[in-house]
Amino acid sequence: MMSRQRQMKNKIYDNPHKNCPLCKKRQIGKLYHIDRFTNEFTIYRCHDCGFIFMNPPFSDKMLNSFYTENYYTGKNEYSYTDERKIRSAAKYVFDKRIKNIRKYVQTGNFLDIGASFGGLMHSASAFFDVYGIEISKYSAKIAKDYSGGFLHIGTIENNPFSKNFFSVITMIELIEHLKNPKKAIEICYKLLKPGGLLVIQTANMEGLQAKKLKSNYNYFLPGHLSYFSKRNLTMLLKEVGFDYVKVYHPVEFGLLPKIKKYWANCEKFTDYFYILKIIWYHLKSKIAIGNFCLTSSMVVYAVKAK
Repeated sequence: MMSRQRQMKNKIYDNPHKNCPLCKKRQIGKLYHIDRFTNEFTIYRCHDCGFIFMNPPFSDKMLNSFYTENYYTGKNEYSYTDERKIRSAAKYVFDKRIKNIRKYVQTGNFLDIGASFGGLMHSASAFFDVYGIEISKYSAKIAKDYSGGFLHIGTIENNPFSKNFFSVITMIELIEHLKNPKKAIEICYKLLKPGGLLVIQTANMEGLQAKKLKSNYNYFLPGHLSYFSKRNLTMLLKEVGFDYVKVYHPVEFGLLPKIKKYWANCEKFTDYFYILKIIWYHLKSKIAIGNFCLTSSMVVYAVKAK
């Protein structure tokens, strides 16, 4: 493992956390060391609130270096599925997600944080005035052109929007990328109108899937700094002030859109067998009682009081 002095010299890491970044308690301890990537990292857990986090976290300079064109086109060791190649198929999921969101909020200003190539913004634009936040200049330009919305290139912390401006804010597979997720949720709360909706999709680290796989869980990635559970994410949202919180297992848009999305991208006969795995995973995810969940996929809806 690289010494702390060498880490800091190379500006790969920030200073290590001495307290939990979420609850600020000092009862933290090492959980895993992840060495399957070129840049290794260590995962800690708070013994008080259960929050899991990278410690020390990668520096901002290091994190920004991840999100180049190569990340979005699958050419890096740590990369992202190129959404543009599956737009028509991915639209099944985006459209169904918007349909479910509109059960809570019909119209208004819609913000997608971590907009990537703008797929969710594009689907939302049929009913909402769409805005996005994206750290990558490369994907932000594409998202703007595709969705027709306003893109802020930057972070939620330096956003240009006014208080009570949005009816809906989404963070899909985004909160785990943040060094200070509590601050981000507090900002979202201020940006939302009374009765506004915040949607968060992330992993549930108390799910049996994550607990069983331990350090081999595929959610432990270089760009993932913060790891929640159903329990502590719900507690945080209510602490910030959200009036109503609902957790969906595994997702709120159901099984059929996932099957349609994958089916549209099947090329070989053997690809179709993977659909059986998708169905099995979805059915297993429905086994969730209280804080016990058989898998680790979740989507959280939080509503600000009117």
